[in-house]
Amino acid sequence: LIGLTIVILAVQFYGDVRPIFNDEESFVSRDYLVITQRVTGMGALFGSSSEFSEEAIADIEKQPWVRKVGRFSTSGYDIVASVGIGGGRSMSTKFFFESIPTEFLDINPDDWHFSPQNPEVPVIVSKDYLALYNFGFAAAQGMPKISEGMIGMIPISFTFSGNGKSDVITGHIVGFSNRLNTIIVPEEFMRWSNKRYASGSDQQPSRLIVEVNTPGDVKIKEYMDANNYEIAGDKVDSGKANYFLTVMISIVIAVGVIISLLSFFVLMLSIYLLLQKNTKKLQDLLLLGYSPVEVSAPYTRMVILINSAVMIASIVLMIVGRSFYLPMLEAFGVSGSSLFTSIIVAIVIMGLITAGNVTAIRRKIKHLWRE
Repeated sequence: LIGLTIVILAVQFYGDVRPIFNDEESFVSRDYLVITQRVTGMGALFGSSSEFSEEAIADIEKQPWVRKVGRFSTSGYDIVASVGIGGGRSMSTKFFFESIPTEFLDINPDDWHFSPQNPEVPVIVSKDYLALYNFGFAAAQGMPKISEGMIGMIPISFTFSGNGKSDVITGHIVGFSNRLNTIIVPEEFMRWSNKRYASGSDQQPSRLIVEVNTPGDVKIKEYMDANNYEIAGDKVDSGKANYFLTVMISIVIAVGVIISLLSFFVLMLSIYLLLQKNTKKLQDLLLLGYSPVEVSAPYTRMVILINSAVMIASIVLMIVGRSFYLPMLEAFGVSGSSLFTSIIVAIVIMGLITAGNVTAIRRKIKHLWRE
């Protein structure tokens, strides 16, 4: 009863939380890691390359925990951004741009495109940058704080210079990213601007964004350490809880299976002791002409009734246990899966145990009959 309840409750729990793992927008099923080459003190002095080669990128892409790999493209020219704050005040600063494939963005702005015929630069910045301005720079300089909705209406003037050319193009912030701690522009703008203002051939990326399908997998950290890569932020540590959840479910199921197996052998021992106790009566029945099937029928019925009662009680206990954790899962938008799989698992397990019991009983009776 205890072993079967543990097994089917673990199976049902996995079925209930599986939508969290499989949903494409789930925080558990997928995660994004921004990786770079680790820069050491001697490497910085001697100018060692921090770019990813094509061979290194191909090796990352074939790892079993990788879904997709995206490359960061960097602006190779000078950028100065200017914005008017109000009251005749303005501020200018050196700037930089990066771009990644749109599929790796955590927001999807409607105007995320660029056309050289009607140049205007849409920009996505990290949400941390706005917090730094509002609660750091603006507070210290006595400047007004800006909300997310307001900052999208403030025009920004970008001065691009390089390769003997200089242009002023307006732009605006179209969104804030929680995933990327950088300043992102569309890929088509990055290609156009690098071709116009940058000199030299295209460089290999120095940063990659990797979509992983098993967040927190220890193999990720092992691979990064072996190849001298660094992961931005604490993504590996934060994903370990999700990985350990999967491991714990497997351990719980294993414990339930072990308890069920031990219970099976204890039940078999009890049946053998009962048969041994009644050996003389069973032999007398066989000598009177009863067949081994008829003699074993009372024991078979007893096993079937006991195992059926255990199975029904386990299903009831599983439903009761599920009622305790299901309200907690509703916070993640999970309503729970069907009980069909758990019930089928219970039937299969008890069917196998019952078949083993019945087979053992009949073999024992046939042995007595041969004697």
